[in-house]
Amino acid sequence: MKTYTYKANSYDNLYDLAEALAHDGTFIPRTISDTDLKQLGVVVAEAEEPIGNIRARKIMELKLQRDAAEVEPISYGGRLYDYDDKARDRIAAAIIALDVQGEGAKISWTTADNEDAEVTAQDLRMIIAAVAVRSNALHTAYRVAKAQVEAAVTADEVRAVCMEL
Repeated sequence: MKTYTYKANSYDNLYDLAEALAHDGTFIPRTISDTDLKQLGVVVAEAEEPIGNIRARKIMELKLQRDAAEVEPISYGGRLYDYDDKARDRIAAAIIALDVQGEGAKISWTTADNEDAEVTAQDLRMIIAAVAVRSNALHTAYRVAKAQVEAAVTADEVRAVCMEL
């Protein structure tokens, strides 16, 4: 992040600097180089981004990582099953349909790798249970990583935090 100092005033962005220069009769294009600014008496400095911004961005990255992992295919019975929004709706509907058909009813189910598998309502419930276990582990890992981010003192420490999945 750059900061600009002109006549003992500091500016966080080029727009505010341009307004200050315009008051002195100097108009600058948005694409002006740092070298040209220095010739106008502007001191250009690289300022480190505030640690709070770095933490907030890292926490958002961790949330996105967790959320993406929650909808990845789930392993059950040696096969992978989709578990995105559409798959969850289909699983719920299939459980109801199989329950109505009675004990031992089966349905042909297309797995995440496009194979056919015969499943029962209990199999589908076990898939949901496996997802719940995974989801709990993901949320626990997220909370640990978030605490590490919040405790970090430097930007490098924040950037080094990884969510252990």
